[in-house]
Amino acid sequence: MHASVTGPRGQPRTRVIGPRGQPRTRVTGPRDQPRTRVTGPRGPRGQPPTIERALSPLDTLRRHGLRALGGVGRRLIRDRELRVGVGAALAIGFAFVGATTFPIVLLALGPVLLGVPHVLADLRYLVARRGLHRRALGLLALAGLAPAALLGNVWPALASAGAVALFSHASIARRLSVAGLFGVLAVLASRHRFEADLAFAHLHNLVAVILWWLWRPRVTRWHVGALALYVAASLAIVVMPTAWWLGHDVRFVGFDLHDARASLAPGWSEGLALRMVVLFAFAQSIHYAVWLRLVPDDDRERSTPRTFRASYAALRDDLGPIVLGLAALSALGVIAWALVDLGEARAGYLRAAIFHGHLELVALALVATEGRPRAA
Repeated sequence: MHASVTGPRGQPRTRVIGPRGQPRTRVTGPRDQPRTRVTGPRGPRGQPPTIERALSPLDTLRRHGLRALGGVGRRLIRDRELRVGVGAALAIGFAFVGATTFPIVLLALGPVLLGVPHVLADLRYLVARRGLHRRALGLLALAGLAPAALLGNVWPALASAGAVALFSHASIARRLSVAGLFGVLAVLASRHRFEADLAFAHLHNLVAVILWWLWRPRVTRWHVGALALYVAASLAIVVMPTAWWLGHDVRFVGFDLHDARASLAPGWSEGLALRMVVLFAFAQSIHYAVWLRLVPDDDRERSTPRTFRASYAALRDDLGPIVLGLAALSALGVIAWALVDLGEARAGYLRAAIFHGHLELVALALVATEGRPRAA
């Protein structure tokens, strides 16, 4: 016996089936009953937010590019360490070519275009992702970073890094040794402020590379190859003849090598000053690559890369819309200022962003005591 009973369309249906044994009854809901789907923030008519929609073409372009690479593209997707190593090598290659060809362009445009985004990355990965703002150590760090930024001197930041190391979560021996080292450096920097600040202007680019090297444990040697390439490129710049750069010394929108030498190598011989300026242009470019490309890939829990849309959503979750909005306004403000006076815009950004280098010193002290930001 088979019988079915149905009501009007959209009403529950009852079906009775009884070919053998006792009848079984199955009651289902309306055919047009809506199903609930949980998604993130949506725009009008259920569409993704405007920024995420704008990023969709980039995801499509990258997907087609990886498919065109075939097996190499699939391996780059699966193997994080290979992907990061290749990314580092490409960044070093482009930075070397740019720094040895037109260093003044890198020095002028780098801070204007990439300065604010890389400071935002500093705050994300050194503060928000590590929860430093929720710890008492965060207030302790701020007590030293604030005067360092206001004075423009590195010694209060070194003292702050030592204090943070002293009260971090580590063994007594490790805390005392790291705090003692930063304390000695703070004393020396306070007695030789000009020399210390000039040295830190150059060395803070290297601090970012050290932090990336220590960010997570590695199982392959791709990062070793990238670091060797970085050292080789730096040595090549040091031994290159300066006649090449003097022949390419151009004034780029009111900024030239003479201005760069005055700020990065004051009072030095022309040959040494030129080499240090070009080396700084190269190292600064790698500094940006570390915070905008290498650290984000190494810090992610999954080994496979995110889409651009997912990356923006994760950034929004880590920092919140207010911080993102302020960063966007700051970035646009620096660019607008540069359209009026590039030299002043670059100098203004560097004055405002000086704290980020000091923050990296505190992060280095924490890594030295508490270990890697990513344990696996």
